[in-house]
Amino acid sequence: MVKVNQNYLKLPGSYLFSEVARRIAAHSAAHPEAKIIKLSIGDVTRPLVPAVVEAMHKAVDEQGTYAGFHGYGPEQGYPFLREAIAQFDYQKRGVDIQPQEIFISDGAKSDCGNIGDIFDVDNVVAVCDPVYPVYVDTNAMAGRAGDFMPELGRWSRLVYMPCVESNGFMPEPPKEKVDIIYLCFPNNPTGSMATREQLKMWVDYANKNGSIILYDSAYEAFISDPDIPHTIFEIEGARTCAIEFRSFSKTAGFTGTRCAYTVVPMELERDGAKLNTMWNRRQTTKFNGVPYIVQRGAEAVYTPEGRRQIMESIAYYQNNAKVIREGLTAAGLECFGGVNAPYIWIKTPNGMPSWDFFDLVLAKANVATTPGVGFGPSGEGFARLTAFGDAEATKEAVERVKAIL
Repeated sequence: MVKVNQNYLKLPGSYLFSEVARRIAAHSAAHPEAKIIKLSIGDVTRPLVPAVVEAMHKAVDEQGTYAGFHGYGPEQGYPFLREAIAQFDYQKRGVDIQPQEIFISDGAKSDCGNIGDIFDVDNVVAVCDPVYPVYVDTNAMAGRAGDFMPELGRWSRLVYMPCVESNGFMPEPPKEKVDIIYLCFPNNPTGSMATREQLKMWVDYANKNGSIILYDSAYEAFISDPDIPHTIFEIEGARTCAIEFRSFSKTAGFTGTRCAYTVVPMELERDGAKLNTMWNRRQTTKFNGVPYIVQRGAEAVYTPEGRRQIMESIAYYQNNAKVIREGLTAAGLECFGGVNAPYIWIKTPNGMPSWDFFDLVLAKANVATTPGVGFGPSGEGFARLTAFGDAEATKEAVERVKAIL
């Protein structure tokens, strides 16, 4: 008799965004005339910029010739893209990241989950609360989370770091020693940011305790404050304790074409093993690389024209965030985030439970949000709104919500 991975059977219900989609679909079926505006799932709406499209077209043409055809590429990514990333995302900021420390992948979500392959099941994992569900669920699938405690909305073996209004939605290092720490800045879902001093505190904690920081920097392009670090590797000591995840999804609209990368420094060692070597072994065994055409498109992001064009898209979404934040604040809601981040974290009125607020706004305003409690127990009483929508639709959604408050 085949035995299944029992850890999957411990997972409660469905994945958060699947449940959000299910409720939206049910509402739409019951009210087919309704024009639903989604400020829920963070999928971009603007098309790929012309520089990226042109590069992809050229790559498609290459694939149609004997001389230009590319089959299996290097699992780590083509040198042309790894070199561009090292130069423009790191070295131009004075950060010494080399191409061999960069691994191209099909998404930061994938890498944030797959990175667990190189860590033992007995490691103690710390997550923020609220938190991007992938960090929690993939560790539960691997057996590191223990048992789910429905009465608390938590897993028995995970260490939760509350990110609440009283601490500015900023996690504090656990009093106990932990092995793996997930951090995300700009934060999903709260939109909070970490200063240089706050990140130094985490780096010092990790190096002191032999911990590894898994640093999700998927929304780095939205940082506009010059004093906010764009990468954890701007912090002294990070090369011996951190792995960073980056994505082209929100930066350049690659949610449908899939391209991201992970940085594993050469100095990063645990148990006498180089994690760069281990991650390379994992990737070469389980992954065949991102398509050549997509990587050529990603390379175009770093051209002067490509950079100008994607920053126009970023500014478009940043303005959406401003519209949401200012509009709902004027309506009397407490709003957080939305500056240096594409997400707005709002407190529900009169302590209303998150899912009740979701249902109310969907039913009365035909606007979809994401319930804060879906990101963890400390998210109860909050909702997340995304700025990745059409500008006119975003303005209309804000007016609709204001009308029912």
